[in-house]
Amino acid sequence: MTSSPMRLSFLIVLVVMNGFWAGTYSAFKALAPHLDAGQVATLRYGLAALLLLPCWPWLRGAAPRGADLGRAVAMGILVFVLAPRLQVAGVQLGRAGDASVLMALEPLVTSVAAALFLHEHIGPRRWLGFALGMAGVVVMARVWQPEFQLPGLTANLLFVASFFCEAAYSVLGKPMLTRVGLVKLLLVALLAALVVNGLTDGPAAWNAAQRLPLRAWAILAYLVVICTLVGYVVWFVVIRETEVNVTVLTVFLQPVVGVCIAAFVLGERLHLGQLWGSLVIVLGLAIGLSRQIKPSRPRQPRPAAGQQLAGK
Repeated sequence: MTSSPMRLSFLIVLVVMNGFWAGTYSAFKALAPHLDAGQVATLRYGLAALLLLPCWPWLRGAAPRGADLGRAVAMGILVFVLAPRLQVAGVQLGRAGDASVLMALEPLVTSVAAALFLHEHIGPRRWLGFALGMAGVVVMARVWQPEFQLPGLTANLLFVASFFCEAAYSVLGKPMLTRVGLVKLLLVALLAALVVNGLTDGPAAWNAAQRLPLRAWAILAYLVVICTLVGYVVWFVVIRETEVNVTVLTVFLQPVVGVCIAAFVLGERLHLGQLWGSLVIVLGLAIGLSRQIKPSRPRQPRPAAGQQLAGK
């Protein structure tokens, strides 16, 4: 599969989607009094699968079969079962503020995985963009402050392991996009997760769902419809023709938007480190994505005067 520079329209959509994805951490915090990590994963991805399943006859493309079916099932278990549980467990063992430093590793992990398994080339501009993105997140977390403490080794390993699981969505998914329908691939992965999540946390999630207040259901709807169904389809649409290591650079926007959402929604205090860190991240994105964006609709050359007179 050949990849081309990212369309400008794709970049705009990814900026918007990363803004929505940045709100997931505030959403998880708001759901914490009602649901644990396993219950959130079970309800979020299970409802997404059940909403999408009736649309199967109208979905374009072939369904995953044979080895592709096995890859789709593995992708669903890694991304929609293991990854959310590992992240929450890492945060619970460490500190939520410290986790923001580790979050800077996710684009790097995904890019290295794409280089190893998809044979993508990562140029010096993108390496510099990754470095500035990580530096910006470190500035936002103010690691030089006396009260900052890195989480323990176990918390580190759990959190980083979740990034390897999430990288499977791009690394396993992209090669299949030339053979299967992208929405059918997502649905098969969600159905596999529904089975595993249902076996592990199904009864508890069902009981908890019956006691959820209306506000919690609204938050779940946001996670299911926007962050999962729309978000994961958009990601496949973009990486189908754009390199993963270019696309994943936009993930650095999530800490920038996430602190703003936490401030306005949860009342968390902002500080200057977040401002300066955000500026460094934006600079890293500008450098890393330079020469990687193309107009959505290339301009057609004007016909010569003789051709215009000749007509069609």
